[in-house]
Amino acid sequence: MLSPPDKLPTATTLTSWARAIRKALDAAGVDSAQLFADAGLDIAALADATARYPVARTNRLWQLAVQATGDPAFALTVARQSGMLTFHALGYSLSASATLREAFARLIRYFKVVSDGAELSFDCDDAHCRYRIAATADGFEPIAESVDAFAFVVVRLCRGLYRRDHAPLEVHLRRPIPANPEPWLRAFKAPVTFGATENMLVFKAADFDQPLEFANPELARQNDEVAARYLQRFGEQSSASPGRKAIRDRLRAILIEQLPRGEPSQERAAEALHLSARSLQRRLADEGTSYKTLLDDIRRELALSYLRQAQHSISEITYLLGFSDTSSFTHAFRRWTGEAPSRWRDTPG
Repeated sequence: MLSPPDKLPTATTLTSWARAIRKALDAAGVDSAQLFADAGLDIAALADATARYPVARTNRLWQLAVQATGDPAFALTVARQSGMLTFHALGYSLSASATLREAFARLIRYFKVVSDGAELSFDCDDAHCRYRIAATADGFEPIAESVDAFAFVVVRLCRGLYRRDHAPLEVHLRRPIPANPEPWLRAFKAPVTFGATENMLVFKAADFDQPLEFANPELARQNDEVAARYLQRFGEQSSASPGRKAIRDRLRAILIEQLPRGEPSQERAAEALHLSARSLQRRLADEGTSYKTLLDDIRRELALSYLRQAQHSISEITYLLGFSDTSSFTHAFRRWTGEAPSRWRDTPG
């Protein structure tokens, strides 16, 4: 079900999604240029990797594409046309992650690079990891085709990074059961529940901590910074629209970029956001957090990521996280985990 019309124009998505739709339409022998025009989309924008389309019009393109192809499972075909470049710099960060758990954490953190038309969440217990695609806080409900595509893209991501035969244990989709569910069963290689209460993929938790062959923490960090800077620019461009960009997301981008130059002060971070330190403090409080908490969380996340690989020494990690010396980093890491960084790194699993 679509969101109310007044909710639709605010959300945007990278044109790379539409580029994958166009490839699938062309392969099906459909006049993609005409469908883009009918949806009110400037097809020339596909040449700009950083351009964005309104989700409302992209949704219209999805609907027109399903009608033109006569294929209710068209979104699954689009997912097969998608690759790492669909995700901008985030795609490279994902491909360089140390584990699937780390990759999914990045996906949740930087998803707004791809689209702000859905809310993602990811959580694990001892047995299972659950990935959800839900409506945004302001009530925007992602269209069924975009959910299909992004759910299958995530499964393909797991297969590309971890194991070619990897599959979720369960797939839950809110869309009504199609006349022929076989394309979904064939794509996900898992039981699919249609008409579910939520869009959710359930995975075996043990798979998410297995080391990945192409892990590269330096490449991941560099592209995290690119994604963070993109989100910062996106946030500044969107700041005139109430609720469009949480200040914590914009601040996260600033901190990730500034940390290798030393611990960023609240005043310096506020200046980069064109705010006073007091205004930044007040806006973070409105979002239920604080500068100190957010800085601490980012350092902890990055520290665990860097330590999972051997490429960085403890002293290098100290520098990358903006600590003045290794004893300060060690003290912080003990507070986060109860262990010294070197001991945590050497602990199996």
